[in-house]
Amino acid sequence: MSVVSEDHQPLTFDFVDDGLVPNSKMPFLVYKRAIDVDNDHPEKTIEGLFGANGWGAMWRNGVYDYLHYHATVHEVLGVARGNAIVRFGGDNGTELAIAAGDVAILPAGTGHQCLSSSADFSVVGAYPPGPPAEITRATPENHAKALKTIPNVKLPKADPVMGTNGPLVKLWKRG
Repeated sequence: MSVVSEDHQPLTFDFVDDGLVPNSKMPFLVYKRAIDVDNDHPEKTIEGLFGANGWGAMWRNGVYDYLHYHATVHEVLGVARGNAIVRFGGDNGTELAIAAGDVAILPAGTGHQCLSSSADFSVVGAYPPGPPAEITRATPENHAKALKTIPNVKLPKADPVMGTNGPLVKLWKRG
């Protein structure tokens, strides 16, 4: 499986708590063209990489078209096919074009919503070891609960793309 070179750095984005979406003090990370998915089984290619780096609870689908976040786990999204415009960080966040081979790594609390996608858009999502993911809608009540759970989400031992010495491990710190 072909992955970006060791010196490839992800794009980083910092999102603030907007009162409905808590986001995170840790940066949201995006690797552009991180994985060579030009093969007959791009989903399996991404699953193999994520699994090898300890992000094992996986699913295949797209990204929901409504604003949501996960307050109990971190999440990685690997684009296997197609492309989409996804807004990360909540209603005041950043609209980002993602395409096959890109990987987005969301610290717990990061809002995300698919605004548009190609008909063949396919994503592999995964989570590091920990509690199961819960889909959380952006409401005042959920926000209050999330502020209590997010600080307790364990830091992953490895970057889902680059492994134990990857940028995530260096960039995500409790503070």
